[in-house]
Amino acid sequence: MARHARRIELSPECRRDLESSAWSESEPYRMVVRSRLILMAAAGTTNEAIAEKLGITPQVVCKWRRRFAADPRLATLSDVPRSGRPAQVPLAARCEVIKLACERPDGKATPFREVWTQQALATAVAERTGFSFSRSEVRRILHAEGLRPHTVRQWLHSQDPNFSEKVKLVCDLYMAPADDRAIVCVDEKPMQVLARLHPTKRDARGAVRYEYEYKRGGTRALLGAFDIRSGRVMGHVVEKRSGDALVAFMEHLAAVYPQREVVVVWDNLNIHYDGAAERWTRFNAAHGNRFRFVYTPLHASWMNQVEVWFSILQRRVLRYGSFASAAELEAAVTGFIGHWNRCEAHPFNWTFRGDFAQTRGRRKKEGRTRWPSSPQAEATPIPPSSSSTAEV
Repeated sequence: MARHARRIELSPECRRDLESSAWSESEPYRMVVRSRLILMAAAGTTNEAIAEKLGITPQVVCKWRRRFAADPRLATLSDVPRSGRPAQVPLAARCEVIKLACERPDGKATPFREVWTQQALATAVAERTGFSFSRSEVRRILHAEGLRPHTVRQWLHSQDPNFSEKVKLVCDLYMAPADDRAIVCVDEKPMQVLARLHPTKRDARGAVRYEYEYKRGGTRALLGAFDIRSGRVMGHVVEKRSGDALVAFMEHLAAVYPQREVVVVWDNLNIHYDGAAERWTRFNAAHGNRFRFVYTPLHASWMNQVEVWFSILQRRVLRYGSFASAAELEAAVTGFIGHWNRCEAHPFNWTFRGDFAQTRGRRKKEGRTRWPSSPQAEATPIPPSSSSTAEV
């Protein structure tokens, strides 16, 4: 004898939930099919017609119709958790793995170890609980809890007593510069002259392969200045950074801005201070006291925008470059500065206003883990420099 289909009656709230699920673009497909199944059943459609319409079997229609009739809620259409295989790891041992992962090795039971590895955790738990773990089991437990005890993140605390005031001063210069002043970021970048023993090649898959071994050819230093308004760069390549070399570079900077007031943003390197020779007091007096020197907080040289440009130089020229001599390195760096000024010069989109809490909240809300890249800006064509000094 044929069985009668169970009658489905929907309350207004339940119908609204089912309709929302049935036409959702984010719900799992199985929930969409089951919601449509119940709506069609409530409209009086037969099981065979529902099965043909949705591309499922009548037995599946009967199962979900029966379950929903017993408990008419949208949650009833979700899969019931399955029991699965019985747990092989005792709860106490699992908790011990999590507990140890949240602590540092004590140095007694685990000498000469600063962070946990998966195997070290398995060994320590076995000694404490008597239950032997495999390394893969420890990995699964840590992954389920979102723990990564082997990860080490560096941080640096600034002991500058005027940290907030200096941060605000630098950010105000970047965000709202006065119209009549030139604002330049100045710093030094050490560079190694490295020559690969064998030429760089490209494999069959198109990946670049460069020689691991290299020959040292000495060092050089780049004295660089970045104009925050135009994005133009000035640079001198010198044998080593020194107070005299920096003064010579600043004389060139004074010639680039002959009549304007110049604000120089730099960090707390020793040659950035007067010293016994009072180099910057005398330099400023020689140029009509039109230079103003602004220092970033201690351990906050990342606030210097020329450091952003240095990272571009490192990635595009220095990291994978091979230089047979110091002159070749100097020519490559100078050539890139000239190319940048002619074709790519643009100001960086500085968004940090000095409020770390606001920045963290915005980055978390947007789901970003890195700083936003700076948008490109149109560059004014600049004639290339003919000497080893690259100019804006």
